[in-house]
Amino acid sequence: MFAKKIFFQSLIAIISVTSLLTPAQTGAASGKEVDLVLFYGMGCPHCAGMNEFLDKMEEKYSNLNVHRYEVYFDKENVPLFDQVAKAYGEDINSVPTAFIGDESFVGFGNNTARYIERKIIDCTESKCKSPLRHADSSPKTGNEKGFADKITIPAVVGAAVVDAINPCAFAVLIILITTVLASGRKRRALFAGFAFSASIFISYFLMGLGLYKAIQASGLTHTFYTVIAILAVIIGLFNLKDFFWYGKWFVMEVPMSWRPKLKAMIKGVTSVPGAFLIGFAVSLFLLPCTSGPYIVILGLLAHTATKSYAIALLAFYNLIFVSPMVLITCAVYFGLTTTEKAEEWRTKRIKTLHLIAGLIILGLGVMMIGALMLGYI
Repeated sequence: MFAKKIFFQSLIAIISVTSLLTPAQTGAASGKEVDLVLFYGMGCPHCAGMNEFLDKMEEKYSNLNVHRYEVYFDKENVPLFDQVAKAYGEDINSVPTAFIGDESFVGFGNNTARYIERKIIDCTESKCKSPLRHADSSPKTGNEKGFADKITIPAVVGAAVVDAINPCAFAVLIILITTVLASGRKRRALFAGFAFSASIFISYFLMGLGLYKAIQASGLTHTFYTVIAILAVIIGLFNLKDFFWYGKWFVMEVPMSWRPKLKAMIKGVTSVPGAFLIGFAVSLFLLPCTSGPYIVILGLLAHTATKSYAIALLAFYNLIFVSPMVLITCAVYFGLTTTEKAEEWRTKRIKTLHLIAGLIILGLGVMMIGALMLGYI
């Protein structure tokens, strides 16, 4: 009797929970694919609100596909805007404008948000024709809005490699491992190196995510891209300066005046938790010599249509950034090298590292300026 009672109580509980699910929740899991087309302008505050709202809708409804087209700076999308609007029998010349199913929504506010979500639910339950098919066109796939939106894996990898081979990070990690090894605990040094690398990854990822959101919320302009492109060229040239005239005027590394404080902080670490915590503080010291490539990539990522794609690339970037730290930690632990040899290698090749970094980031800057001059951005 007791087992039957438990069974029926469990069955009633499951039925009760299932009945509480909203149509949106069940639809998101098993509904039909829904296409929504948005035309917007960079710098338009209502457009920013609409984009933020649709980001949330994409997270809530996995079957929702949002196709976004910028029309202020990407003039190639203006004819498509006119074509879709005419297909809906509308004379629309303002943004943001969203098309879904057989309806169009101009502007953005609380009421618009409610109506759009209701339409998403309706189209989830009964198949709605894609707005792009209404226009009977073959446009670019959604989320492709020009050069900046077509951020490529090579561009991300290139900038991340510049950060990864930065002499600053190498020097800091070597000091840390040397300090922990002095306690005579080789295994502790291994986990301390991993903890330090994980801490740097988390802090840089969170800082990048915050800056990405700030840039996206502010609305990007042609001037902003120009500044980013020029910044990339300057950083590249400064790194080349360190190859030809290392130590003259300044270096693209942690400022000399900061280094005694940094070493004192690291040398006080003798435990794995300490290594993890010190990583957050050290990341602030590393910013002056590692933030350049990061900001350039963040500026480009902020123009991509889907937040999830940008965040994934951001995580990928930071994985590459900390990978040398992990490799050095493993090499020291398994006896493939020593901290002394690693520091000697870093010192001998420091100018070459600046040369590689300079060429990569300068190339990225030149490519961006070329895109600006050709009108791709």
